[in-house]
Amino acid sequence: MDQKETSQYNDNPDDTIRDQVRYRTAVRTAVVAVLFSAIVCVLLLSNHFQTSFSGPLESEELIGLKTLLLENPKDENLKNRIRELDLQLRNEYFQRRNYSRWGSHLLLGGIIIFLISIAKAAGYRKTLPAPRSGVDYQITTERNARLTFWSMSIFVAVLGAATLLTVTSSQNLTFTVPIKSEQVINKWPRFRGPGGLGISTYKNIPARWNGITGENILWKTKIPLPGENSPIIWGNKIFLTGANEKKREVYCFNAESGKLLWQKTVPALPQASSEPPEVMEDTGFAAPTAVTDGQRVYAIFANGDVICLNFTGKIIWARNLGLPDSIYGYATSLVMFQNLLIIKYDQATDEDGLSKLLALDGRSGKTVWEVKRPVANSWSTPIIINADTPEKAQLITCADPWVIAYAPATGAEIWRAKCMYGDVAPSPVYANGLVYVIRPNEELIAIRTDGRGDVTESHIAWRGEEGIPDITSPLTNGEIVLLTSGGLITCYDAGDGTHLWEKELEMDFKASPSLVGNKIYLMNTEGIMLIIEAGGEFREITNCPLGEKVNASPVFAEGRIYLRGKNHLFCIGEK
Repeated sequence: MDQKETSQYNDNPDDTIRDQVRYRTAVRTAVVAVLFSAIVCVLLLSNHFQTSFSGPLESEELIGLKTLLLENPKDENLKNRIRELDLQLRNEYFQRRNYSRWGSHLLLGGIIIFLISIAKAAGYRKTLPAPRSGVDYQITTERNARLTFWSMSIFVAVLGAATLLTVTSSQNLTFTVPIKSEQVINKWPRFRGPGGLGISTYKNIPARWNGITGENILWKTKIPLPGENSPIIWGNKIFLTGANEKKREVYCFNAESGKLLWQKTVPALPQASSEPPEVMEDTGFAAPTAVTDGQRVYAIFANGDVICLNFTGKIIWARNLGLPDSIYGYATSLVMFQNLLIIKYDQATDEDGLSKLLALDGRSGKTVWEVKRPVANSWSTPIIINADTPEKAQLITCADPWVIAYAPATGAEIWRAKCMYGDVAPSPVYANGLVYVIRPNEELIAIRTDGRGDVTESHIAWRGEEGIPDITSPLTNGEIVLLTSGGLITCYDAGDGTHLWEKELEMDFKASPSLVGNKIYLMNTEGIMLIIEAGGEFREITNCPLGEKVNASPVFAEGRIYLRGKNHLFCIGEK
């Protein structure tokens, strides 16, 4: 640099200092603006996903209440609950929309400030003096370099964290956001369908077929390995499991054609026992029904193997829970709550301390929570009530001697009632604030669900002692409760427990009853479906033979019934 240039910069030292200060201020403002914009962007993305997946008309609770209203059109309390919930959901939805609008304005402001600051910094930089030698200048240069380095490091770190948060949110979205109501209600994702209640939301279900002559049998497909579990269905895919002493498999069938799309064998797991469990012939090695969350299918077997697969048959994870100590063989079906796979693993006696309830992360199979249960081995499958409002949701479990309600998100106990005894296999059902449970061969018990702690003396609404089953689960539409025990069908008033009627038939039932509109479908062990009216007296509509023995409960879809026989999977529909 020549002498003329040097003297030019040294003539106005105050201007040079001011330009340096302005330059640093502009740079720092730009950095702050970028950080602010990144944070706002992350919040907007989060709000966008919530808005996209939870519109005001997509609430599971709202659709569930509307479904109940179709069955109880004169229920004014139900109408008021629907109006209040609808208003609440719409207010929340539009609050999120307003949040998005104001957030967008803030994001735009942050970007504008960033661009102005960068432009200003570039202008001030041009007026700064050329590099000079000397200790002071070197110190200043090093200080500015450190400032720039740390500013950019913080900027990069925050942007990286925001990107990571966005990616993680996208990956977890399927598991942390509850499945939309239409998906759950219009599919059959678990044992006894939505809510575990055995109630079809479809009304156009066939009521006439004959598996011997082929009338209205759309297809039947042989199942490779035996199993007592029921089918589950999601979209165009049906899932079943089968097993023997040496092999455990999961199957996926095409719902339209019956074609076996894939079968996957559970691999040998390091934690699994080399000895097969002891099971009864009626239970077998694949009694529990699988469950799906719409993305993956989960299955459990009598030796404690649990496996998760995607819909193409790829194994996502598998683990073994230990060989269960169960006198008849493990038979409890799986349950999903949001992203949690819930397993009731009851064993031995209540004094042995082996029974437990655990929740696994659906994506990884890792244990999220686990609680000990003071109960003996049991075979009933839990249900989840009020699942649409997580803070009010209850996981209802039955085993000798307790009916216990847990918070499904955490495993915390809510209430318990001491009213069970013996080998508990029937699963509970729920309607109108009452849980209906079976004390095998002895009592039907209705329990109010608004209690806390031990509610044995305070919340048992009524008991019934006629026609009590030991295997099949009850059925209720909120007006009646129907039981099938041996060749006896018994009906109670759901509100006060009045014994309405009973009918003795020469048939046996192991499949639980199902409700389609105002019709009750009862499948006996010989494969004959008895269809009766759901009402205050017995009235048979028809009966339909399948031509194969059946223990599994039926599955209902749009215009179709899927039945698992001893050897085949059947699809029934109007030809």
